[in-house]
Amino acid sequence: MSITGWLPRGLEVEVADGLERLVQGRRLSPVQRRIAQYLSENLPDAVFLSSVELAERAGVSQPSVTRFAMALGFAGYPELRQALRPLVVGGDGAADSDRPRRDGEANGARFLHEMIDHEIRNLTAIRDRLAAGSALPGVRADGLPGRIEGLGTALAACEPLPVLGLRGSSGLVTTFAYYARRIHPDVRPLTHGGSELTEGLHAARRAGSEWLLAVVLPRYPAEAVHALEYAAKLGFRTAVIADRADVPFPADEVLPAPVGARAVCDSHAAPLALAMLLLEAMAGAAPLRTRARLEEHDRMTDQTGVFLRP
Repeated sequence: MSITGWLPRGLEVEVADGLERLVQGRRLSPVQRRIAQYLSENLPDAVFLSSVELAERAGVSQPSVTRFAMALGFAGYPELRQALRPLVVGGDGAADSDRPRRDGEANGARFLHEMIDHEIRNLTAIRDRLAAGSALPGVRADGLPGRIEGLGTALAACEPLPVLGLRGSSGLVTTFAYYARRIHPDVRPLTHGGSELTEGLHAARRAGSEWLLAVVLPRYPAEAVHALEYAAKLGFRTAVIADRADVPFPADEVLPAPVGARAVCDSHAAPLALAMLLLEAMAGAAPLRTRARLEEHDRMTDQTGVFLRP
């Protein structure tokens, strides 16, 4: 989080650390993140606001403020406000109300930079795991590279290949399926719930599918978890791209990729990168088929004018 209100030198770091400790490790809804961001940027004033005033300034409802406080472990908003006030008014360096505030645009830009830095760290975490799990010459990798390679081989041979992703995960599945269709003969994205999802799983299994690839990112949709359980009953093996390895639902294979959770809504840069690595492994598992399908796709797009010519 970034603190954009004016604070005396030295106290800014203390306030930022205090807010970070309060929200660290907690999954907040988009509305709750808006409240947290407003507090982050306006704490010297916000600690003196009522819940109604805070709701108005953050652009949320008053009950949302109460739920936010409870999500952080407080009985209500008054208790949260009481805990935050010492961060601003305690000690020898309390802020003087007549000091000018720092430029809001500059701090907004700094927050955007922090978001990008957070995404870079998420991607770096995947890169480091790939490097740590790389095999020596003549030795099979048992870490992440080997798992991606093995799963890519299995999914390349799986026809049809159902790919599940609901709610916030549906966009990543749509992107993956779009590109996977270029190298795989039968990719079936499942991005709608209800009976349509059940029928899609059942049809894929009857057609000979053995694997279900799923993207299940926070907040975990209950229907996606139920679909994984139903798929297991049908005899599927399940592979899941998730934000962490210790997911609270059953899966035969889990490929973890951290999610960016600093903004109002999650960012899926790292999960998307991991999905593309898996797609690359699928392409490498069937090189002749991949080449033939890509060449056929290029001919089709040239003949039909799908893309603008340079």
